[in-house]
Amino acid sequence: MLQVKACGVNFPDVLIIQDLYQFKPPRPFAPGSEVAGIITAVGEGVTAFKPGDKVFGSTGWGGMSERVAVAAARCNPMPDGMPFDEAAAFLMTYGTSHHALKDRAKLQPGETLLVLGAAGGVGPGRGRTRQGSRRPCDRRGVVAGEARFRQGTWRR
Repeated sequence: MLQVKACGVNFPDVLIIQDLYQFKPPRPFAPGSEVAGIITAVGEGVTAFKPGDKVFGSTGWGGMSERVAVAAARCNPMPDGMPFDEAAAFLMTYGTSHHALKDRAKLQPGETLLVLGAAGGVGPGRGRTRQGSRRPCDRRGVVAGEARFRQGTWRR
C-alpha cells in the first residue's frame, strides 16, 4: 500500500477518463497512472520494499487518491533528493523519450534531433536520455514563446 504524495497526469489519463483508451477501468475509478509516495504496508512475500520506503511506480489508474495498492514489480526506489512531484512524472515522460530515441529513431552520431513542443514533459527527457547514450547527436528544440524557452534547458 502506498500513501500517495504526488501523481503524474499524462495523455493516457485523459483518454482513460473519456473511455478512449485501449482499456477501460470499471466505474467508479480514480485516474492517475503514475505515482510517488511512501510505502505504508507490503504484501506477503514482498522483500524488495518495506514500510517507510519512498518509491515511484505505475498503477494504470487509481493514483489520484490518498492511498493506492501498487504491485511491488511496478515500483522503483526513489533516489535520494528526488522530489515526489518529479518522481511521479518520471516513468511515462522519460520512458517515452528513451523508447523514441533508442528503439524507434536509432539515432546515429552526426544526426540532428528536432523536438517539437520541447517545453512539454517529453522534451526535457530527450536531453538526459541523449546524455546517457553512447551515440550522441546534435539536438534542437522548438518551444512556444520566450517564457517557455527560459524554463527549459534549451540553448539558442
